[in-house]
Amino acid sequence: MNASRDNDFFERVWAVVDRIPCGKVTTYGHIAGYLGARSAARTVGWALGAAAGTLLPCHRVVNRFGALTGKMRFGGPHVMEERLRAEGVTFDENGCVVLEAHLWDPSEETKDTY
Repeated sequence: MNASRDNDFFERVWAVVDRIPCGKVTTYGHIAGYLGARSAARTVGWALGAAAGTLLPCHRVVNRFGALTGKMRFGGPHVMEERLRAEGVTFDENGCVVLEAHLWDPSEETKDTY
């Protein structure tokens, strides 16, 4: 990808992240797939890293198992989990989000502008 494409992709990722409802999570892969780049889940992670410190609800993006892989970007190892728990998100005995209860799939909405 070139710099212009990266910026465009990052902006598209941020637009999807901005729509994740409170109390729900999505995965890097779901975002990448929704944007037509299924193999770009890692690039979604880079886009979220670039959004650190913004008001985007990046804490609502987890890995495919529901693990909090981005938690160190939130000012401490427990901040991401605390934010999700405050929104009513539940976790299993392994510390992963219960995806069956909280997964939001952006592809279930219309793709008007993305």
